[in-house]
Amino acid sequence: MKRLTASVAVALALALAGPASAECYADYKAKRDEPLKLIYGVSQVSDGNCSPGAAEGELAPRLASGGWTLLTVLSTFGPEGLEERKASAGDFFLRY
Repeated sequence: MKRLTASVAVALALALAGPASAECYADYKAKRDEPLKLIYGVSQVSDGNCSPGAAEGELAPRLASGGWTLLTVLSTFGPEGLEERKASAGDFFLRY
């Protein structure tokens, strides 16, 4: 029992600590009116906002400063997902 408790404690500590320099990214869709223009983009978001709902709160003002309205955050992911999205995001890859 003592061994199991120590193993659980170590696993919990590792899970809560997480990587010190984790990176989080979000892919999104946004629009601009008159004339209507739709974009797909990828942006880095803070680790604390690494869920689609939280990323929306961080990305919406950034995009608004460029005249864009955030429509949706599609997903959040780590650096391993960047390369596969780079071509699709084009000029909006890590722009905002």
